[in-house]
Amino acid sequence: MSDNNLLSPNSAPHSDVEAIKKRSDYLRGTLTESLVDPITGSISEDDNRLMKFHGSYMQDDRDVRNERNKQKLEPAFQFMVRVRAAGGIVTPEQWLMMDRVAQQYANGTIRLTTRQSFQLHGVIKWSMKTVIQQVNEDLLTTLAACGDVNRNVMCNPNPYQSEVHEQVYEWAVKLSNHLDPHTRAYHEIWLDEEKVIDSLAGVEQEPIYGPVYLPRKFKIGIAVPPANEVDVFSQDLGYIAIHENGKLLGFNVVVGGGMGMSHGDPKTYPQVARTIGFIKPEQMIELGEKTVMIQRDYGDRAVRKHARFKYTIDDRGLEWFIEELQQRLGWKLEEARPYTFDHNGDRYGWVKGSNNKWHFTMFIQNGRVKDDAELQLLTGLREIAKVHNGDFRLTPNQNLIIGNVSSQKKKKIEQLIETYGLTDGSALSGMRRNSLACVALPTCGLAMAESERYLPTLIDKLELILDEAGLRQEEIVIRMTGCPNGCARPMLAEVSFIGKAPGKYNLYLGGGYAGQRLNKLYRENIGETEILSELKLILNRFAKEREDGEHFGDFCIRAGYVKEVRDGMDFHG
Repeated sequence: MSDNNLLSPNSAPHSDVEAIKKRSDYLRGTLTESLVDPITGSISEDDNRLMKFHGSYMQDDRDVRNERNKQKLEPAFQFMVRVRAAGGIVTPEQWLMMDRVAQQYANGTIRLTTRQSFQLHGVIKWSMKTVIQQVNEDLLTTLAACGDVNRNVMCNPNPYQSEVHEQVYEWAVKLSNHLDPHTRAYHEIWLDEEKVIDSLAGVEQEPIYGPVYLPRKFKIGIAVPPANEVDVFSQDLGYIAIHENGKLLGFNVVVGGGMGMSHGDPKTYPQVARTIGFIKPEQMIELGEKTVMIQRDYGDRAVRKHARFKYTIDDRGLEWFIEELQQRLGWKLEEARPYTFDHNGDRYGWVKGSNNKWHFTMFIQNGRVKDDAELQLLTGLREIAKVHNGDFRLTPNQNLIIGNVSSQKKKKIEQLIETYGLTDGSALSGMRRNSLACVALPTCGLAMAESERYLPTLIDKLELILDEAGLRQEEIVIRMTGCPNGCARPMLAEVSFIGKAPGKYNLYLGGGYAGQRLNKLYRENIGETEILSELKLILNRFAKEREDGEHFGDFCIRAGYVKEVRDGMDFHG
């Protein structure tokens, strides 16, 4: 389909963001001029929309916003820079580059995201080009880490668990590369590539996305049963590896997942992806491309809250999507094949892989890599990277795997782990090991409440209840976000808190332990005292009444605290 036909096939009006994209000349806009403007640390709103495609969001430090306003100063503008690598695998040299850039140009910390990407916070406008150039010099990229395109392709974080895991990782990289934007704007603006000559204007530059890209972001994850670390049912498009006797047979395909919603708006809701069939491995890239193109052509371009792929499918029906997909593919999907998920958390500590190398999964609280009085995490990982000749893997649960450690290097790395107090989480509670939090305040402009800075403190207090109930080692999935956009996938947790106002959260219960079921609102707009009171009663009852092997989320449903959510449209009801 040509670019001229890429806007929504209906005649509905388009949002202002669509207009910005359309006149941007394939994501160029006036970014070059904005970045060198010495008058302000900000950029225009139009350019900020385009900046997301280049891997960055403009933010300001909300901790000092009021004080700066009193002093008649502009907000403390800064940029978050997101660096992606399919499956979250980077070399020690790339890790050291991220460490160096974080210290020189950001706030001195590295954040590991729930999509297996890096985030740097606190980069000022005039350092942006230097940061992105250094990232690219070490063969990583920020392109398409944000924006209305396919985001980082997630997959099982350890490809050397088996040959199947290794093949799945290789397919993730191929799919990610295939869905990259083709525009040269990124290379011109950040990497000083010569601008494409004007005589080529009008030539189709984006065969998959077209000149206005997608209506909203698009997310893909690949899971390898029995592990579901990627939360495959939260993805717009998910692939579930079907394997037998060490051989990858293909993938079950699930579509239409998504976590974001808005408080008080029942037309917005989270949704779990639904299964549409089975494909062979060599069919997965074509299916991914055609699925993205269907969303490009049919997604809502008028109302951004309604623009995610889940709404496209819910509005038209799953059967409509399957028919449209198969027509574009020219072949039919096979019947889905059986599989089992038994968890969506990380498995910590040392393990020997299929390649006879060692891999160490370490716990990192909320993905924040930093040095403080209690833990020299940034320094410890820097020293490990200096001697490590394997790789580092970012997990979907904000943790880190020190991967491909030779037997000769293992002892040295074990010594560094001990020296710097790095942990496999075995001394921590099962709840803390299974916790996730978004960044929220002070940098996220959407945050209504704290998340990353508060969840560890709340868990401290919940652990006292767990200890009294004899549940300290019980694996309970707990997540917190500062708003309902779903960045830490809270709607799938057994216990979750979604920010409503400063110090106030909606409490949700009943999500599936393996990430297969949405949770449901239990209490609205409550603070810490009420949270602890409510959960103390439920946790104590769980300790006394749970059935053998029963998980906390399942108990909350069986005991009647919440009803089981079978579909996203039941989420608010």
